[in-house]
Amino acid sequence: MDEKQIDAATRTELEAAVFRRLVDHLRTRTDVQNIDLMNLAGFCRNCLSNWYQDAAQERGLDVEKDAARERVYGMPYDDWKARYQTPASEDQQKAFGATTKHG
Repeated sequence: MDEKQIDAATRTELEAAVFRRLVDHLRTRTDVQNIDLMNLAGFCRNCLSNWYQDAAQERGLDVEKDAARERVYGMPYDDWKARYQTPASEDQQKAFGATTKHG
């Protein structure tokens, strides 16, 4: 089937499935730090949670920041940080500074 033949509802379902798979993947890759994601791809788990919150607000839904983050992280954000977040290295910080100057 050609992508152009997929109806809007099915396309939305497919996109939602991709989002869920991405979130599940990021939940299992706790070794990948947000700064690594930012340096490589220009977005991180926090960005995803912000986009989730924005999408809800566009539809008139009030999703709190903490709830959106928990949706992406699979646990409260503070718990994730305590378990998995490591201090950013000097090299990571330099790379982040270089990417944010251009972005």
